[in-house]
Amino acid sequence: MKSSAIATTLTLGASAVLAVPSITARDDVTPVTVKGNAFWKGDERFYMRGVDYQPGGSSNLADPITDAEGCKRDIEKFKELGLNTIRVYSVDNSKDHDECMNALADAGIYLVLDVNTPKYSLNRASPKISYNDVYLQYIFATVDKFAKYKNTLAFFSGNEVINDGPSSKAAPYVKAVTRDLRQYIRSRNYREIPVGYSAADINTNRLQMAQFMNCGTDDERSDFFAFNDYSWCDPSSFTTSGWDQKVKNFTGYGLPLFLSEYGCNTNKRQFQEVSSLYSEDMTGVYSGGLVYEYSQEPSKYGLVSIDDNKVKTLDDFDALKKAFSKTSNPKGDGGYNKTGGANPCPAKDSPNWDVDSDALPAIPDGAKKYMKDGAGKGDGFGGKGSMSGGGSTSTGTAEPGSGSASSSGGSSSGTSSSSAGVMNLPNMSMAPIVVGMVTVMSTFFGATLVLA
Repeated sequence: MKSSAIATTLTLGASAVLAVPSITARDDVTPVTVKGNAFWKGDERFYMRGVDYQPGGSSNLADPITDAEGCKRDIEKFKELGLNTIRVYSVDNSKDHDECMNALADAGIYLVLDVNTPKYSLNRASPKISYNDVYLQYIFATVDKFAKYKNTLAFFSGNEVINDGPSSKAAPYVKAVTRDLRQYIRSRNYREIPVGYSAADINTNRLQMAQFMNCGTDDERSDFFAFNDYSWCDPSSFTTSGWDQKVKNFTGYGLPLFLSEYGCNTNKRQFQEVSSLYSEDMTGVYSGGLVYEYSQEPSKYGLVSIDDNKVKTLDDFDALKKAFSKTSNPKGDGGYNKTGGANPCPAKDSPNWDVDSDALPAIPDGAKKYMKDGAGKGDGFGGKGSMSGGGSTSTGTAEPGSGSASSSGGSSSGTSSSSAGVMNLPNMSMAPIVVGMVTVMSTFFGATLVLA
């Protein structure tokens, strides 16, 4: 009888486990797509109203999408603000994300995701070594994790890799990673998920980088371009901030453009820029933006503080809520550029734009198999990393249309101890430094210092 009872108990226990419904990605979400220089949700123009979301920042790195309870807690605040988008800078691609992603979908919120982590990123000091098959396997595995969610709006291939003139030498590698991600999405028969780059808040080569990401063949071009912008420091205006000149400079640009970070905190934040960002002064060029940032971290840009799993809204939360609530999107298509299209590649202009050739590095030989076989399991935050080499690297330039080398030469491996150019997580952003410099310099020299 004892053995029978045990067997019965085990059977009932197994049945109970099997009876628990599994969570699957929702299939009734309308994905966001690209047409011309704008994003679209079905036939409706889509403007990002979002925040950058990485509680803990880089000092206490955690994946907020695996924390289902924390995610649901914060979704209530997202809804209160009227958000439709969040940006997450780093996720653990070995973990499950179904519960949070479905909860976001229930709230009508989309995700813009950086595929990099502090261990798996391009190194601006050694881009050739850090562009290797180990790195590509990791970011492809991240795509595998999130491609199934229809509320995955877009992937960032990099964040602030280029932050001055000399580091512009890394631009071909940033563009190659973007190309590889787009090719991987196509080769794995996923839906079309936009891939693009988030540029630093610098006027040295912002416009050249935007042009570079939109030149060449269709397989080489990005799906969108974004940049971090802290030049509007309240009290300010569309013209005083220099935003009018940025609109002028980007008018006719063929890709969707949005602000991947904004919200200067040099003075008390009123978010006056919201009324301009979602007005027809800008919507012919811009598709909204993402406020930096949701949680209070050492850089003091937070909208809320999180302590012992309890959320307290701060003054900036109330200011942003007020700004969003009184600002509607334009009716119709917002004056978007219907044709889109490529532009010429920027000419070399040392020391600000130090790119010798429009050719891109070929995908490392060791990564080609992922296009056919898939990337496999990701190593997550516990992985060894990729920036110091250890994998095959590119030694040739790519044949447009394939990503494969057009010149002879195999792959090589190498190592580097430098970690400069690691993806910037929230409180590692250049914003606090740049905002202070721009504000002081603008006082003396005017808004021209913040032009693209």
